[in-house]
Amino acid sequence: MLWVALHLPLLSLESFATTLAPLGEEAGPAPIALVDAHHIVSANDSAQSLGVKSGLKRATALALAPHIVLGQADALRDLQAITAVAHAALAFTPSVTLEPAGDPQAAPHTVLLEVHSSLRYFGGKRPLLRRLQSQLRPLGHRVHCATAPTAQGAALLARLPEAPEGRHAVDLAALNRLLDAAPVWLLGPGREHWEALQGMGLHCLSDLQGLPRSGLARRFGEPLLAEIDRARGLQPDPRTWISLPDRFESRLELFARADTTEQVLHGAAILLARLVAWAGAQHAQVRRFTLHMQHEPRHRRDTATPADSTLEIALAEPSRDIAHLLVLLRERLARLQLAAPTLELRLSCADIARGAPPNGELFPTAKSEREGLIRLVERLQARLGHEQVQRLSLVEDHRPECATAVERAEASLRASRVARPPPPAGPRRPVWLLAEPELLHERQLRPLLEGQPLQLLCGPERIETGWWDAALAERDYFIAQAGDGALVWIYRARLPSAGQGWFLQGRFG
Repeated sequence: MLWVALHLPLLSLESFATTLAPLGEEAGPAPIALVDAHHIVSANDSAQSLGVKSGLKRATALALAPHIVLGQADALRDLQAITAVAHAALAFTPSVTLEPAGDPQAAPHTVLLEVHSSLRYFGGKRPLLRRLQSQLRPLGHRVHCATAPTAQGAALLARLPEAPEGRHAVDLAALNRLLDAAPVWLLGPGREHWEALQGMGLHCLSDLQGLPRSGLARRFGEPLLAEIDRARGLQPDPRTWISLPDRFESRLELFARADTTEQVLHGAAILLARLVAWAGAQHAQVRRFTLHMQHEPRHRRDTATPADSTLEIALAEPSRDIAHLLVLLRERLARLQLAAPTLELRLSCADIARGAPPNGELFPTAKSEREGLIRLVERLQARLGHEQVQRLSLVEDHRPECATAVERAEASLRASRVARPPPPAGPRRPVWLLAEPELLHERQLRPLLEGQPLQLLCGPERIETGWWDAALAERDYFIAQAGDGALVWIYRARLPSAGQGWFLQGRFG
């Protein structure tokens, strides 16, 4: 077996940082710390450089760093963040579990994957780890990755604060060598007895190796020895795999109210990254998702102002490209006027399309060009509105002014997925038609364009149609050449009611 452990040492801080409003690049990283029971439990590098560290009282931290951002530690927020990492891992193997899973007092900050059966598909361990890290990058977490033949061993190696000899063990012998140098406080029971173990000079796992097991069990309990045995592969270590929910839903409570759509987009970006991880776990593409914005009650204009607003994004072509989804959301938010400041965001999705992933061809193909056109139409629709993006479609009518119809671009794109037979070949016609036919002057029965006689090159093409809708047309069409060499499409009307003489209908490109 081959286990991959993903440990997130700054999970709580990073999940809290996503709730903050975006800062300018010139402002630099802000000092941030988390508080629980009026004591600092975690601080980032900027806060630690100012002297703030775990264990300090809240008042002391504010005295050291008056501008520090203090947030409340939130186990639910951490659980949502680690769940997104587990969903990203499910794209590589169905055997994924959280660590520690059986301790209700400890929040899971490590994800374990059993990937032995997936190595051949991904081309080996190194390519798999590279793709795994690439998949985790949009979530924005610092990740310690370790591999080992046992689940507990991989989890201990990933939790090492420093690993000068690496975090990867190819067999049990290499794993035992790396574990010998691991500090005892990494073990759950070891943290409980850390002071006693330190007083006895027992700092590393190798220090416990030569001591009598019965004495260690009496002094520190069986769980300490059991965890060591599971890490070294001396005891079985059964795990319970996590399962993927049928419907995606993730919340983000903002640290400060969002007054602008740009601030909303900053918070929604991390929710979109979690949505893409959830869809990637089942090899599906997102077809539709909804962003719910809960407004601050105190700043509603009146009772008619809704408590929350929803923004639904429907894609013409299913996708899980986070950059594309983010562009669509940005365009829609740019047209939205917030009813009131937003305090909480929620992203939900239940409409997905399962299927093979898109082909990553090297050279452009007709399919990739069509996908590019669809994305352009989606972006224009998000910016201008669905009704403002239109296209022409063919109508079975011989009259040029009735041969095309305007329809919504989205409907025509979906209809184009059905294979249609090619239209029958006919006389050559220009694409550029005038809105109304233009009457041409004549000289000795020859049509003139801008004072110059036209030379008839091809024709006539006779059209006699329209008797059923009282718009009868009887015309003889010609392709003519102007004095500057341009080709035009003209006709002579054959009905007195339609006017006498020559008319200009269109121009060739």
